[in-house]
Amino acid sequence: MSVGERRTSSAKSWPLWGEEEERNVLEVLRSGLWGIGGRWAFRFAEDFARYCGCRRGVPCANGTVALKVALRAVGVGRGDRVVTSPYTFVSTVSVIAELGAVPVLVDLYENGLHMNSAEAAELAEELDAKAVIPVHIMGMPNPMDELQRLVNTNDVAVIEDAAQAHGSEWRGRRTGSLGTIGCFSFQSSKVMTAGEGGCLTTDRDDLADLCWSLVNCGRTPEKDWYESDTLAYNYRMTEFQAAVLAAQLSRLDGQLEVRQRNYRLLLEELEDIEGIEPVRPPEGTTRFNVYTVPLRLERKRIGSVDKRHVVELLRSRGVPSSPGYTVPLHRHKGVVGYCASLGIEPPHLPNADAAARDVLWIPHHAMLTDEETVTHIARSLKEVIRNIIS
Repeated sequence: MSVGERRTSSAKSWPLWGEEEERNVLEVLRSGLWGIGGRWAFRFAEDFARYCGCRRGVPCANGTVALKVALRAVGVGRGDRVVTSPYTFVSTVSVIAELGAVPVLVDLYENGLHMNSAEAAELAEELDAKAVIPVHIMGMPNPMDELQRLVNTNDVAVIEDAAQAHGSEWRGRRTGSLGTIGCFSFQSSKVMTAGEGGCLTTDRDDLADLCWSLVNCGRTPEKDWYESDTLAYNYRMTEFQAAVLAAQLSRLDGQLEVRQRNYRLLLEELEDIEGIEPVRPPEGTTRFNVYTVPLRLERKRIGSVDKRHVVELLRSRGVPSSPGYTVPLHRHKGVVGYCASLGIEPPHLPNADAAARDVLWIPHHAMLTDEETVTHIARSLKEVIRNIIS
């Protein structure tokens, strides 16, 4: 930890916070402007958008809201098709369903965690989809080359689910600036957090203005407070959240450097391990924020052991870990039920099935530590896997 940073009393040792968060929150408290009329939320969104390489940022209540607002802003409605990944948090698809649209799930790259972009782009054009949602899973950017062609031709909106990818980069460009609109979350587990909160990023003024209106009850800046032309929502970020996030943004790059250094060390320590393998960022990733270190069980060596058992053994050795997603979205009961109501059968997505079965996670706060702790994590992994194989 750097000077001025503090941990919560949580066993997870996250989040980190310090004097800047305290000072900012007290300023909001004493101002009496805790919501509407304050300066923090919109200023933070502008600063965060610039950090991402975008001109406009719109603050909102959380990452799920950001996705919903972005989809609605690009015109997604009842019956429209939206192409996305099956290996993601359920919100990515639940917002599609909430708008009455049709989720089209595309399988992952073989041995990867990301939606196959070439297949997604081809399918989007073939089905006349309204939008594609690439998911920058684990903070690793989804390969974007084929999807950026859609953005450049304006054929299909590309809505980045960057909920886990603050500060990550694809070919030198930050996530949130790679598509039509970027959507971020500041929920408790994220590398920037205020407990909750979200932000939309874009270079398009028309979409930024519409997102602002959708988040603010359909209002527009040029009309009176109680006048609105659009049926919309109160999805605003509070001033307290923004005050915390302003401080979190100021320390993000320094924390990413620590995570990246320890991630490289962990990869070195695990070079000779058998039975489990780190899933590395896709080629084209120029910065990985190490939101999560994903590890894939090698079934030929480790057999049919449940990854949740591996996680239990790691936790017993003091290693923070998670089984992660255990059900891909094409098998999620809610998604299956919604698609069935539309007459859609679950697709066959073997690579997503394999990821949900075989990939476990080491969370980012385990990389925001020292060399001794990283060595302990590597040693524990080797011991656990060796005992299982033997």
